Amino acid sequence: MDILIRIAQLMLSLTILVFIHELGHFLFAKSFGMRVSKFYLFFDPWFALFRYKPKKSETEYGIGWLPLGGYCAIDGMVDERLAVEGMASEPEPWEFRAKPAWQRFLVMVAGVLFNVILAMLIYGGIAYTWGTDHIPMRNVGTSLTYTSVGHSMGLQDGDLPIAIDGKPFEYYEGMMIQKIADGKVLTVLRDGKEVDVLVPVDLIQATLVTDSAFMYLSLPAVVDQIVPGSNAERDGLRKGDRVVALNGVGVEGLHTLLPDIQSGRGDSIRLTVLRDGREVVIPTLADVEDGLGVAFGTPADVLGIEHRSYSILESIPAGVSEAYKQLVGYTGQLKYVATKEGATKLGGFGTLGSLFAPVWNWRAFWSMTAFISVILAVMNLLPIPGLDGGHILFIFIEILRGKPVSLKWQTRLQIFGMILLLGLVLYANVLDIFRFLL
Repeated sequence: MDILIRIAQLMLSLTILVFIHELGHFLFAKSFGMRVSKFYLFFDPWFALFRYKPKKSETEYGIGWLPLGGYCAIDGMVDERLAVEGMASEPEPWEFRAKPAWQRFLVMVAGVLFNVILAMLIYGGIAYTWGTDHIPMRNVGTSLTYTSVGHSMGLQDGDLPIAIDGKPFEYYEGMMIQKIADGKVLTVLRDGKEVDVLVPVDLIQATLVTDSAFMYLSLPAVVDQIVPGSNAERDGLRKGDRVVALNGVGVEGLHTLLPDIQSGRGDSIRLTVLRDGREVVIPTLADVEDGLGVAFGTPADVLGIEHRSYSILESIPAGVSEAYKQLVGYTGQLKYVATKEGATKLGGFGTLGSLFAPVWNWRAFWSMTAFISVILAVMNLLPIPGLDGGHILFIFIEILRGKPVSLKWQTRLQIFGMILLLGLVLYANVLDIFRFLL
């Protein structure tokens, strides 16, 4: 059931994001007097699930069956459809190619702009509706454990990062590793004393090589919620049980238990839990789809959170700030995709779907949708033919040369870009399949 919930969330999220992205292109094109022949959600090779053209309208609206994106077909533009009919003739006033470069640039960047604005609005809406929750660094204490990369640079388990290049860490958050990697000197609190540790220039890449996190919280594996009708409920697990061993092997904490349960899905397992001061052994099954049906206590549950509520006016800058932070963080991480280690971490639809919660939680859904909107914005700006960034590159080349890129080369580069992008999509989804099978 959790797989179906994740698929539903992913499809709803992609529908919203693709629609908003293409709406940006559509509105800007129409505002500059360009003729838009098609506005499609998802691609429609061979057939469409739905199509409609209003009377006296120049635009056909539709829904395709291939959820790899969408398109806004603007007359006089060589896009992913490779439609070049009539392009050899003189441009008509309503065509994309007949408009000045600055208008074409705005049309192409509009999709990215709308994705960024959407992320800002969603993050602002989250702040207004639910507020924000952060774990103050002071609450983390000595709970951090470092992997081999951290140990090799001189960190010790229990060290508490308090500043990077003199800038203090206020909260414990996922983007800390990027902030540390971008700095030179990490200051940690060790046994009540401040200690400076030099940050290696290849910190992120070295972490990718190890295929493990740079650091993690050593938290007890305490059962917080049990799904009704699950294996956990059937076999007698209770809220408050602390798992101390799996199949007779001691459990250090939640960070080691979860991967072991994941790898043991489909097999019978034996949990040893601490309950009311005594150990209880519980045989159970880690289901392939639903796992144990248990939610363990989160870091926020164990360490405590700092909650802040926002008024409508306060939520606007909060949304802008969070979107900007995610943009900077994701852009900084994108350069590692081109490395050998980063390429192995690419993910397809399976990876995207796994980012959503196994139960429907609107706050988590909107948070993930905003993050994917940031990803789409950044990815679409890459100067690859087939993406918005490729069209923007053609426009810049035209401005520098004083004349447009030839139709022949636009078509060739567009084909190359589409093959490259489809290859990357195929590669990422094959990696997902291997991860699932292994």
